[in-house]
Amino acid sequence: MVVSLRLPLISSLLSPASSRSSNFTFSRRALGISWRQQRPLRLPLLSSGFSARSSSTGTEIRVDNSKNRVPEGAITPRSQDFNAWYLDVIANAELADYGPVRGTMVIRPYGYAIWEAIQVFLNAKFKETGHENMYFPQFIPYSFIEKEASHVEGFSPELALVTIGGGKELEEKLVVRPTSETIVNHMFTQWIHSYRDLPLMINQWANVTRWEMRTKPFIRTLEFLWQEGHTAHASPEEAEKEAIQMIDVYTKFSYEQAAIPVIAGRKSKVETFAGADKTYTIEAMMGDRKALQAGTSHNLGQNFSRAFGTQFTDENGQRQHVWQTSWAISTRFVGGIIMTHGDDGGLMLPPKLAPIQVVIIPIWKKDGDKVEVLSAASSVKESLQTAGIKVKLDESEQRTPGWKFNFWEMKGVPLRIEIGPKDVASQSVVISRRDIPGKQGKVFGISMEPSVLEAYVKGTLDEIQSSLLQLAKTFRDSNIVDVSSYDELKEAISEGKWARGPWSASDQDELRVKEETGATIRCFPFEQPQGPKTCLMTGNPAEEVAIFAKSY
Repeated sequence: MVVSLRLPLISSLLSPASSRSSNFTFSRRALGISWRQQRPLRLPLLSSGFSARSSSTGTEIRVDNSKNRVPEGAITPRSQDFNAWYLDVIANAELADYGPVRGTMVIRPYGYAIWEAIQVFLNAKFKETGHENMYFPQFIPYSFIEKEASHVEGFSPELALVTIGGGKELEEKLVVRPTSETIVNHMFTQWIHSYRDLPLMINQWANVTRWEMRTKPFIRTLEFLWQEGHTAHASPEEAEKEAIQMIDVYTKFSYEQAAIPVIAGRKSKVETFAGADKTYTIEAMMGDRKALQAGTSHNLGQNFSRAFGTQFTDENGQRQHVWQTSWAISTRFVGGIIMTHGDDGGLMLPPKLAPIQVVIIPIWKKDGDKVEVLSAASSVKESLQTAGIKVKLDESEQRTPGWKFNFWEMKGVPLRIEIGPKDVASQSVVISRRDIPGKQGKVFGISMEPSVLEAYVKGTLDEIQSSLLQLAKTFRDSNIVDVSSYDELKEAISEGKWARGPWSASDQDELRVKEETGATIRCFPFEQPQGPKTCLMTGNPAEEVAIFAKSY
């Protein structure tokens, strides 16, 4: 399906219209939002001042903003309905909201702050490995897409096209960027002439548009944010080394920053990126045991350079086509963090990516205690901030401490510090861990003395980071089944698990597995068992094991 976008004149956007009146209300069902088909609309119950009008009854629904009440049942239990839980967490944690165009989303500040934390880490790693940031136009001539046959075939159903601009029919259709290999090659052809111009290694942070039919916030939307790296090299060995290097960067990021124990490996031919010789991937197991392709790195060989004539003169004076790579991680990773670590209480963020690592809740009943408590809380905040910890002091008086506890737990803040009059008197604080619920995760009497408190907080944040990774790894490993026959594979998939087994069968056999079980080859892991292997489908010798799973 190719969608043609007709851009309206600015004057039409500025003209009065009844549909843009101050009393405007809307129905998400009328807009065709498909993120929660056939389910009642769940409002972000913990936000203030929000109201909506039911499209079926016309009844206005208002959120109770009473001071002492956190609505019960705001988040559907994960075990009851994982998809509903996921959408409830996004709404209640104020990560994103629905956009007015079907399948789009508005990333709210808290959700964007998680993406910024991802950007900060990866941006530094890209520069450490010799890449430079730049930016390419969002509009790409359709003829560019057509130059690489497998590329246009792979992306054609998802393209959004612009056919009118400035009120006139365009001479050539423009594609709204689905990825940038084509326009990058067009520019590389102008910049690369000699082996001295290589390697050329760039990255851009941008938005892309893919006209998806089945959408899910962060995981699959019409428009999303990502980084895409593009490199050109003088030899196939250099290109392969680069592709492996970047999937290693993503793997280390997943383990060390996101606490997600991904499995890195090579995609099958069927699952390889359109236009690539090889695709490397990191695959993550979500809380519902589905796989999420969390990042990819492609060895493009000379496919695009031949299509665009991107050549260089080598050291022997011979003309050669460059060898290339591309690699990307997107806002899909935010969804991966939610579905890996979250629980019935809401988000659970790894400290290294949390926008707020510590929230301080001052507690007082008597007005006479207020000044002392707030002063102590401010001092604790200042000392932790000085130590490089991301701290939020919630000194608002519109909500009770109990409401605040639930709210910040739901937003996944790793640590909570409570300070009341008795704590001020003893110069100590109470600290609660988000990853250990109830009394088990609460420690009393931690000294306010800056050096003591800072050391305790930093150490506990490190413990939480390690604990989240270990919990996710234990969950992953307990849900991967080693199989040696197709029947065993089908049984594992029917139980919602991942199946790992030797594979040397054909592309047709792989497609048969997908058709009969709904599972695909997620990857051939880099870490392979030793010894002889027999293909689970054909009984022929196999060199590698593959991992099969249902996926997002």
